[in-house]
Amino acid sequence: MQLTGAQIVMECLKEQGVDTVFGYPGGAILNVYDELYKNKDAIRHVLTSHEQGAAHAADGYARSTGKVGVCFATSGPGATNLVTGIATAYMDSVPVVAITCNVTVPLLGKDSFQEIDIAGITMPITKHNFIVKDVTKLADTIRRAFTIAKKGRPGPVLVDIPKDVTALKTEYEPKKPEPIARISETITDEDLEVALEMLQKAEKPYIFVGGGAVISGASEELKEFVHKMDAPVCDTLMGKGAFDGTNDLYTGMLGMHGTKTSNLGVSDCDLLVAIGVRFSDRVLGNASKFAKQAKILQFDVDPAEINKNIRVDACVIGDVKEILTRVNERLPQQNHNAWISHVLDYKVKFPLKYAEQGISGPYIMEEIYRKTNGDAVIVTEVGQHQMWAAQYYKYKNPRTFLTSGGLGTMGYGLGAAIGAQIANPDKQVINIAGDGCFRMNMNELATAVREQLPLIEVIVNNHVLGMVRQWQNLFYEKRYSATVLDDGVDFVKLAEAMGAAGYRATSREEFETVFQKALESKTPVLIDCIIDSDDKVWPMVAPGEAISSSFTDEDMK
Repeated sequence: MQLTGAQIVMECLKEQGVDTVFGYPGGAILNVYDELYKNKDAIRHVLTSHEQGAAHAADGYARSTGKVGVCFATSGPGATNLVTGIATAYMDSVPVVAITCNVTVPLLGKDSFQEIDIAGITMPITKHNFIVKDVTKLADTIRRAFTIAKKGRPGPVLVDIPKDVTALKTEYEPKKPEPIARISETITDEDLEVALEMLQKAEKPYIFVGGGAVISGASEELKEFVHKMDAPVCDTLMGKGAFDGTNDLYTGMLGMHGTKTSNLGVSDCDLLVAIGVRFSDRVLGNASKFAKQAKILQFDVDPAEINKNIRVDACVIGDVKEILTRVNERLPQQNHNAWISHVLDYKVKFPLKYAEQGISGPYIMEEIYRKTNGDAVIVTEVGQHQMWAAQYYKYKNPRTFLTSGGLGTMGYGLGAAIGAQIANPDKQVINIAGDGCFRMNMNELATAVREQLPLIEVIVNNHVLGMVRQWQNLFYEKRYSATVLDDGVDFVKLAEAMGAAGYRATSREEFETVFQKALESKTPVLIDCIIDSDDKVWPMVAPGEAISSSFTDEDMK
């Protein structure tokens, strides 16, 4: 049948099972939006307040479900406003397809009104991108974009379509999406034998879990592997929930703001099994001093991650779920009672702790955990509150902690929370923000209100850029350059002006009361929690130091 390019876009989205698109219209993409109007019963469109919010919403939708998130933007500034969200998804391996429309083919390259080379701009921050100048190639290009976004290590793909291509007609034939197989052909018997030998020889093994375990859906296989290895487990920021955070073998996050238990345990171990991690600088600290006593065995789907940031002794390349399945089949039951007792002694000696009086970031996280029974989807912005949410909320399941790990995007959370809440209408979604981050994209509160989403926005408000101030306090002799935000902005009134409920909490009792009200609400609620400007995230590893040198305020005394 003959369809226009815009109609083909809609049909291809329906082929791929897309039920929601986040976006913002404009002149170049009008033909697509006209067809979207005609298909509104099949595809829900969420009009965000800004294109960056649309990209983050598509990201949150994808992270919380494992499906591909989709966002739309028009040409020029509409397309460039997606860039931060695309880069955020790229750094954290999130499957997103961004569809932009451009000026007509004859106007390309002529500095036309609202023209930008968005394919060129996004080339370094996408798995692949396309500009489709021939309508006959449009359907196959969109299908290929979804395949690339999902296959292997996921990531964002951009498809740019000139406006005249959306109007031209061509023959369209429906196709069912081909199932995407897990990457297993790279898993060799030789690599598995080496890995199994290392696993059985280890006397002090430690398991280190990253976002790859979440992405591959390997939680059950990971649980079996942990108990077969009889080893303690730590994770990255992106790996939260892959292994049950309430399990006795779990020791917390590793790295700059990781627990002392994990940092010391990894420094003591003789084998570090790294599963779906990329060994970022925030984990390694001083790379030359990282896990010096240990051999390192890495399981990862992306061969580019092997020996990129740290040398490993052996690896198995392939889908993590597939690798763990094969390892579990061949691995005899191990026993490391003495080693586990040693690590658990660290847990007793170095617990996470905070002031017993007054409202604080850690208290807020623990109270949210108590009130939600650990069953909420927690989204965060970036900074101190992000670290507290990683440290003090126990994540029992994958895809329940959504945060910008690699890029560290302030302003990510509210858009992502909108995407997650729409994807998971029966779950409680909570975005935890700092006051600095909330200012970045607080306009998306209007989107949450328009969509009548029951999400909760918790602002950990210290009237400063908390993490930057912490560094200024510790390493810059308390020169607080451009980090004080005490300018009288009233977030409660702002929430009410946008149609949400707004509350302020200045004590533990007030927070408990208003958070309970928020949980019972069916519409967006903002809670402005006032904490001390000089509260810090502990423990911490100083830049350039080994993770074993992790320190707290007590150590400084």
